[in-house]
Amino acid sequence: MDFSARTNSIKKMALALGFEHCGIAKAQLLNEDARRLESWLSKGMHGNMGYMENYFDLRIDPTKLVPGAKSVITLLLNYYPEKKQHSDIPKIAKYAYGVDYHEVIKKKLNLFLQSIKETIGEVNGRGFIDSAPVLERSWAQKSGLGWIGKNGNLINKNNGSFFFIATLITDLELTYDNAYTKDYCGSCTRCIDACPTDAILPNKVIDGSKCISYFTIELKEMLIPEAMKNKFDNWMFGCDTCQDVCPWNRFSKPTGEINFKPLPEILNFTNNDWEELTEESFKKIFAHSPLKRSKWNGIKRNLHFINP
Repeated sequence: MDFSARTNSIKKMALALGFEHCGIAKAQLLNEDARRLESWLSKGMHGNMGYMENYFDLRIDPTKLVPGAKSVITLLLNYYPEKKQHSDIPKIAKYAYGVDYHEVIKKKLNLFLQSIKETIGEVNGRGFIDSAPVLERSWAQKSGLGWIGKNGNLINKNNGSFFFIATLITDLELTYDNAYTKDYCGSCTRCIDACPTDAILPNKVIDGSKCISYFTIELKEMLIPEAMKNKFDNWMFGCDTCQDVCPWNRFSKPTGEINFKPLPEILNFTNNDWEELTEESFKKIFAHSPLKRSKWNGIKRNLHFINP
């Protein structure tokens, strides 16, 4: 099987598993990204997310994650929901409406690698979904899947930005896609203007230490800084403001992944329902939800912060 046929076969496998897009880039050192990441970290924009400082060399060199790596395969999985929350209840980011994406995509990546081995032969590879030091958005752009918007998200011209990004690094040599070099954000600043906490800076720099998602998910302390009071716009877990106002997301289509179907509680729980939710009930209802990351105490903290 030649490189082209092998590549086409792999892309067909990805689509068969439910991924909307599959792009492939040559595994190489990310020198420019290294400089940007180093600058971002030096300015403390990662807040208390100390893990962002770890494994710097692994983040910029795929061969350190997979010895002999030749290709980085990037996959996009749509999570845009058909149904949305009511406007007057505590808001939750759309990616967290259903089953935890780590559980869903990890299974798909394992099946993907298994299918590649069965079709092509012995292949050394590792799949990653937001759980290892991989610069997913950079690889997605290098794989021709879209551009990095002013809000820091990967934007696909045909489908917007409501996607999970998964990566498979392999020692398989393939035909590579052209990097995405155009930027269709133009002079639009809607995401910058709409951000409730001014976390989106010029030149596509995101101050993670100011982001609502950081405070409601990553921050482990039980006290959210008073300076953020009245700035959360009722977001209790994560934030979609910069995506909701992005003009390119008018092309978003509801996901076909059944695991991302919204939990009834996510769509319907009122302030009172969240207030009365016991830790036992929380663990039962959200056992497979991204909300478990904040734990019951974190959800209660966030709720009391937006509704004192």
